[in-house]
Amino acid sequence: MHKPSRQKRFQRGFTLIELLVVLAIIGLLAGLVGPQVIKHLGESKTKTARLQIEELSSALDMYRLDVGRYPPTDEGLAALVEQPASAKFWNGPYLRKKKVPLDPWNNPFHYVAPGQHGGKFDVFSLGSDGAEGGDGEDQDIVSWE
Repeated sequence: MHKPSRQKRFQRGFTLIELLVVLAIIGLLAGLVGPQVIKHLGESKTKTARLQIEELSSALDMYRLDVGRYPPTDEGLAALVEQPASAKFWNGPYLRKKKVPLDPWNNPFHYVAPGQHGGKFDVFSLGSDGAEGGDGEDQDIVSWE
């Protein structure tokens, strides 16, 4: 009869201490890398909001070329996708998806015409906190800067 070798009888797996060391290393790496990833996620939402505001501004300019004026505040950005009664030469919709996008934090963009900051109109997002002012991801993203 064949006798089992010593190596097969005493196969060795990971000990509890080895597993704890590996988990501690993974935890340290997640603690160092995680905040950097979250920081970049917030920056990307801010950049997305800036691009959306530029797209809305271009659509408003096209609306003005057709109608002869920017939509008043009460008609708002909805005038870019649905013809207002007062817009005789409307040739829209002026947005590709035929709906006004929400900002990256799922809030509507704000629109004021005439603009209060030296332009014909103001388009802005209040950032992730939905309130005026703020820093970082909470900062307002505006069309006039």
